[in-house]
Amino acid sequence: MTKWFDTNYHYIVPEFEQGMQFRFASSKVVDEFKEAQELGIHTRPVLLGPVSFLLLGKSHHSGVSPLTLLPQLLPVYIEVLRELAVAGAEWIQLDEPCLALDLDQAAQQATQEAYNQLSTVSPRLRLLLATYFGNLGENLSLALQLPLTGLHLDLVRAPEQLEQALARVPSTLSLSLGVIDGRNVWRTNLEQALAMIDQAVQVLGTERVLVAPSCSLLHVPLDLQQEVQLDDELRSWLAFAQQKLDEVVLLTQGSNTGQEAIASALEANRQAFARRRGSSRIHNEDVTHRVQAIVDVPAIRQSPYVERRQRQQERFHLPLLPTTTIGSFPQTAEVRAARAAHKSGKLSQDDYHTFLRKEIERAIRFQEEIGVDVLVHGEFERSDMVEYFGEQLDGFFFTQHGWVQSYGSRCVRPPIIYGDVARQQPMTVAWSSYAQSLTEQPVKGMLTGPVTILQWSFVRDDQPREQTCYQLALAMRDEVQDLEAAGIGIIQIDEPALREGLPLRHAEWSSYLTWAINCFRLASSGVRDETQIHTHMCYSEFNDIIEEIGRMDADVLSIEASRSQLELLDTFVTYHYPNEIGPGIYDIHSPRIPSAAEFEAILRNILRVLPPEQVWVNPDCG
Repeated sequence: MTKWFDTNYHYIVPEFEQGMQFRFASSKVVDEFKEAQELGIHTRPVLLGPVSFLLLGKSHHSGVSPLTLLPQLLPVYIEVLRELAVAGAEWIQLDEPCLALDLDQAAQQATQEAYNQLSTVSPRLRLLLATYFGNLGENLSLALQLPLTGLHLDLVRAPEQLEQALARVPSTLSLSLGVIDGRNVWRTNLEQALAMIDQAVQVLGTERVLVAPSCSLLHVPLDLQQEVQLDDELRSWLAFAQQKLDEVVLLTQGSNTGQEAIASALEANRQAFARRRGSSRIHNEDVTHRVQAIVDVPAIRQSPYVERRQRQQERFHLPLLPTTTIGSFPQTAEVRAARAAHKSGKLSQDDYHTFLRKEIERAIRFQEEIGVDVLVHGEFERSDMVEYFGEQLDGFFFTQHGWVQSYGSRCVRPPIIYGDVARQQPMTVAWSSYAQSLTEQPVKGMLTGPVTILQWSFVRDDQPREQTCYQLALAMRDEVQDLEAAGIGIIQIDEPALREGLPLRHAEWSSYLTWAINCFRLASSGVRDETQIHTHMCYSEFNDIIEEIGRMDADVLSIEASRSQLELLDTFVTYHYPNEIGPGIYDIHSPRIPSAAEFEAILRNILRVLPPEQVWVNPDCG
């Protein structure tokens, strides 16, 4: 399971083998089309395109591209399209988000070959190829020459590609304009969206222009009207999926019948944007000045790692191959019940805190008994690693019903960052200090890093994302320093989302990594040499940015490895990671418990690549 491009949605990675055969194993897409048809609703079925399906998978054979399986896969796609056509489908949407990536010649040729064949399924079937999450760049020429009826462009992420497309669009092709942000919760600037639509209509006519969200609306909550506790001011800035569909209808009406028909809606939209720009809720001058003072100053620790390590060894006296866990312990039914009772008012604050202290003590004693070297307090007070901090920071709002799908039946409720971020008081010090008071062994302070909080939130769109990230970094820097002052000697700042924030195009990586790493260093660098900073990363592949991870200069990095069969170790054959590292030896998401012999074998494999004095022993995740 991994992240879907740079979103917080996950997908199961398809696994491919040479010579494997495909078949049409489920009629779900056809059945659902027919079901809607029986209800009088004529839909446009949506399928992941064959090229993206293969490119997003993984081959079991090193050096063999999944694209070699395209000849075996295409007949199944043809069968599905044919059945949909027979059932009455007129339009079918094929998503090829990989066209927003850097594609080599083989992938481009595969795309041409695939759509040459798919376009011949039925003369009355119209194919819409949907792209999203970025600019097509050099792949735009390819997309425009494919035998299609329609092409969808993400004009929220890449508005500049509209002019490029209009200059070259063939006379047989319609354009679907993704002018409504399907990734974020903010109201659309209707005047700006109408300007793009009108630009396209002048070239193509109304018959060849479709108005649409930039991508699937599964990335945003369902309906703003369900948020009954939301104040009117903040409500006027937002649009969830239902409201975004209303915007699609409104923009279509304005384009077809003239802006006079929607004049009142346009004026209300202008006023909402003006009020948001001038709102005192989103501006904090102290935060602005503080960010301006540090943004151009590199954040570094007092001394190089070699000197820090010596002082940390003198302080902690840890053995070779020290053991630790990633942080969170299982959220048992009892923990969840106590939290729910506290939130509903059935359990008092004092009783709830007494319960949490007992859980923390139980976790500490368990770790002592089994011989863990560096302990954690278990994070029983937290329902979510972002929500916990967001609820204590200025500039955040949490919905009641703003659920979005993460994977399968699991949904998350991301916070909304609407204004400048500031910390008013310590957020974790009391719980970490209590845990440390129970034992002579070091207990890690546990924080979520600024980049991860940014990635897992709906972020304000009225300033650059890096500006918000620097604000988060300053809040976490204050928390780190308070933990150190309270006697917490080891502090972990989790950044599992660092990799997923990478732009889709390699040419844009450097800019993102510069500010993302600077934000981590800003959060972590304000401590003494003898304070040990850890970070943790998971849910992504990190081989291609391991050198940049090294630049974060965390004293210890724990990183997911066992879920990917320790592929990460190959990186350390050619790259010398400078600090200490704990490649995860246990996939905690798997119900299977490895034997001691398996753990030993994994550790021996790690020690063939990394020296023992550099290695920590830990699981993949919390």
